[in-house]
Amino acid sequence: MTTHVVATAGHVDHGKSTLVRALTGMEPDRWTEERRRGLTIDLGFVWTTLPSGREVAFVDVPGHERFVANMLAGVGPVGVVCFVVAADEGWSVQSTDHRDALAALGIEHGVIVVTRADRAPERVEEVMARARDEFAETGLADAPIVAVSAVTGEGMDELRRTLDAVLGALPSPPTDERVRLWLDRSFSITGAGTVVTGTLTAGTLRRGDRLTVVGPRGSATTVQIRGQESRRVAAAELLPVDRVALNLRGVATDEVGRGDALVTPGAWPDTQVLDVRRFTGEPLDEVPAHVVVHVGTAAIPARLRSFDPTHARLTLERPAPLVAGDRLLLRAPGGHAVLGGVGVLDPEPPRLRRRGDGARRAAILAAMPPGGDVLPKLAREGAVEIAHMRRLGLVAAGESAPDGIQSIDGWWVEPVAYDGWRVQVAELIKQHHARDPLSAGLSQETLRAELGMPASQFLSRLIADAGLTSRGAHVSLPGAGDDLGAAEAGLALLEQRLAAEPFRAPEADDLAAWQLGVREVAAAERLGRLIRLTGGVVLLPSAPALAMRELARLRQPFTTSEARQALGTSRRVAIPLLEHLDARGWTRRVDEGHREVT
Repeated sequence: MTTHVVATAGHVDHGKSTLVRALTGMEPDRWTEERRRGLTIDLGFVWTTLPSGREVAFVDVPGHERFVANMLAGVGPVGVVCFVVAADEGWSVQSTDHRDALAALGIEHGVIVVTRADRAPERVEEVMARARDEFAETGLADAPIVAVSAVTGEGMDELRRTLDAVLGALPSPPTDERVRLWLDRSFSITGAGTVVTGTLTAGTLRRGDRLTVVGPRGSATTVQIRGQESRRVAAAELLPVDRVALNLRGVATDEVGRGDALVTPGAWPDTQVLDVRRFTGEPLDEVPAHVVVHVGTAAIPARLRSFDPTHARLTLERPAPLVAGDRLLLRAPGGHAVLGGVGVLDPEPPRLRRRGDGARRAAILAAMPPGGDVLPKLAREGAVEIAHMRRLGLVAAGESAPDGIQSIDGWWVEPVAYDGWRVQVAELIKQHHARDPLSAGLSQETLRAELGMPASQFLSRLIADAGLTSRGAHVSLPGAGDDLGAAEAGLALLEQRLAAEPFRAPEADDLAAWQLGVREVAAAERLGRLIRLTGGVVLLPSAPALAMRELARLRQPFTTSEARQALGTSRRVAIPLLEHLDARGWTRRVDEGHREVT
């Protein structure tokens, strides 16, 4: 049966820790100072089994305003909440702050619990009605409300059944998705080393898995899971949703901690600039330029540039593994109150360089659905890599190309852009050959850069559709460079001479007389009609094989002088030719003055 994780929330001293202690029989306050003061300072973790047999773990969060960052780290990765309001004190200041935080994070599942019902039974109905009103405009508007007393046990069985029903109605978490585990603790165990904990919300963890640590402590680090457990029970495999503890190899305790994330290598973007939409809180054009962004267990300073009251651009102080659809909470630096909640529309937005770009960008963002949209990026760039769009969260696994969009070699391509590239590539090649008739053409990478294409993966299809020819790494017009044009007559004379005297390589003056310059000789070599050896020696492609016939007749090993005489040529030709044969493995040096046929 699926395990679930529930976070507490509510005003300080309204009985959150007492409630989970009564539900689980475990002490959530980990620190001596917390138990001495009766005040939760940091996150607590306990668990129990509900009447159905369903396992549930609780993340107990502090309610005091001074520890709001700790509270957000506890609630951030968790999708279900147990919101506590004390009957004897009623709705209070941090009740509002915590409600706003839950709304900002988009939490839609949970139970509202009116605690200490035994202290003020006459106020229970009033407090329940107030709570219902306070949550009316949030994702918890329809959450069930239960009144309890953790001291007398009144309502506790009903709470267990209600919580069981809420958890039973949740969709099954995906077990095959990429992992993004936001960490809330890091500590060392003697003999084991670094241990981290967090709430696994998607994906599967297995002993031996390699993950990447990303966070405020520097560059990404690859680690391996040595061992893992959930609720103090070792497991070879951990499934969502669950509290997990991982013993890591490859990182020291002080190099990883709260605010870091363990992610599937290569599966998440390093997002630092992102465009967002306001879902709750103050209009974004009234929010300070400097904010703290809370996501998962992380708190990241950021700059905010508003486009309008609803849309803005965030520039984070450091990259984070964020994708389209993620919900972020905004808070003022040093403040306790929540400024609002935003959703990521584009985790890889375009640069804004010109006057009016902000207004134009706001109009594009306003037309996007809440999870972002790949079409504006396609319109802007002409083509997008499908795998990268999945990393950004803009395309779901297995999603088909949008209507009218071509799918070519792992890319989605906008037809108008494709047609423009096809016309451009043909014109570029045509102009190139007009300037340089002997050229092999342009390289594919040069073409990609000239066209402004994002990549060259589908360039081969574009080349074929443009009626061009691809030879190795070069692209040309069909038939271009198949002969030497005006130099063809001179090449024919050279070929005739070398056919008669294979090892009588032409001198520079001979080549000049036949109008065979460096470019013409290079073109002839590319066409397979000549070979060029070191020292400017030019021969027919058949020369090496003919030389081997003569050399094989010599007594082995032979000297360079003997080879020169057998071939009827000069040292200028013999030495580069012998080195060429050595390089091909047809001959080899025996000592400083001798070679032999292999």
